This record gives sequence, structure tokens and C-alpha cells, in this order.
Amino acid sequence: MISRDGNLIRLSGDVTINTVNSVYRQGLFAGNDGQAAGELQVDCSGLGKVDSSAVSLMLSWVREAQQKDVRLGFSNVPESLRSLAKLYGVAELIDYN
Repeated sequence: MISRDGNLIRLSGDVTINTVNSVYRQGLFAGNDGQAAGELQVDCSGLGKVDSSAVSLMLSWVREAQQKDVRLGFSNVPESLRSLAKLYGVAELIDYN
């Protein structure tokens, strides 16, 4: 579900109520001792099915990044996920690149 290449994180597969806990446990900052060099980019081009759990995951990651003073951006976000974020009124909290 998550692969890393430096400060690039690739998110793939389904992120739904059935899978979100597994993705979350993999951790936004895992593999770099909880640190990041100022900026992380999450590439969502490999996402499959998403539901509101994916929005919750993104918001959790935004919160974690803010606590660590790390700029977090999301790229290649599927329209279905953008629409869910808009529906729940949180799209402005997510940095889409």
C-alpha cells in the first residue's frame, strides 16, 4: 500500500474502511526514524477504490506533518477522492499538487 523513495511516498491499492488501518499502521514517517526533511510528497496515482476512510487518512497525515513542521503535499489525487473531501468540507485542508 505504501512505498517510499526518499521524500516521495507512493500510495497504492484500495483505501477503504477495510484497508485504512493497515495503511495507517505503515505510517507516514515510518522508515526514516519519524523524521522528514521539511517536505513529503504523497503520490496517489496508484490508488484504487476509496471511501471516506481515505479522506480521514489524509487528514490524519496532514495533522502529523503539521506537528513535525513538515510540508505535506498530495499529487495525482483521483477525482473521486477530491469529491469526497469537498463533500465533507475539508478539501481546503489538503494540499493538492
